[in-house]
Amino acid sequence: MATQIHSQAIVEKGAELGENVVIEAFCYIGSNASIGDGCRVRHHATVEGDVVLGKENDIHPYALVGGMTHDLKYQGGQPKLRVGDRNVFREYVTAHVATNPEDATEIGSDNVFLAYSHVAHDCIVGDHLVMSSHSALGGHVVVGDHVNIGWNAGVHQFCRLGRQSMVAACAKLVQDVPPFMLADGAPAEVRSINKVGMERTGFSSEEIEAARATYKALYRSELNRQQALAELENGNLANSSIAGEIISFARQSDRGLA
Repeated sequence: MATQIHSQAIVEKGAELGENVVIEAFCYIGSNASIGDGCRVRHHATVEGDVVLGKENDIHPYALVGGMTHDLKYQGGQPKLRVGDRNVFREYVTAHVATNPEDATEIGSDNVFLAYSHVAHDCIVGDHLVMSSHSALGGHVVVGDHVNIGWNAGVHQFCRLGRQSMVAACAKLVQDVPPFMLADGAPAEVRSINKVGMERTGFSSEEIEAARATYKALYRSELNRQQALAELENGNLANSSIAGEIISFARQSDRGLA
């Protein structure tokens, strides 16, 4: 199938379209946009700014991919947004470019952004994220692979979400969520491990139990955070890759752990 551009779409001069791209009616494609093979931009959607989309992305009506940063520190130039393959941006989703011209907001592959969700400037999003409706990532948030963000959750600027973690619906997250953990509440606290998420992506029962034991040491023991990390590094879980990943994440946390 050849690239299809509806007669009532606007594609600015300079925009680059790959093979088998579909641009539906009333879309706007800016002059600095590069849209990869097999992408579909549905009616009334917008792709603008210095944006590069990979292959087979699906942008639904009224979504804005590449919008200008909300950051008041923006001083001009062409900040970037880089998007991988096979992402779904549902109705009214917004994904913004970075703030500084030399920087990029980055979104990986196979992510699903449901209606009205928002990815702010300078975020780095991995692969296989499911981001529910009305949820938002503040600026500079870093999200690992296979993360699930529930409906209407808000993630504060500069937070990190470790891989396979989950933020529950209506949560207000102001600190980091380690890998494999589930956070809920306002402000959000880690309540348990993301057992269902780990099972769905094929982790073994031994790996799930290692995550559970690490969670108990960090959140359910009478040790403070540094004592718990030291005990994990020198105890029965010292050789566990799951525990090691959580420990490394915690050691690198600037905002502290939820």
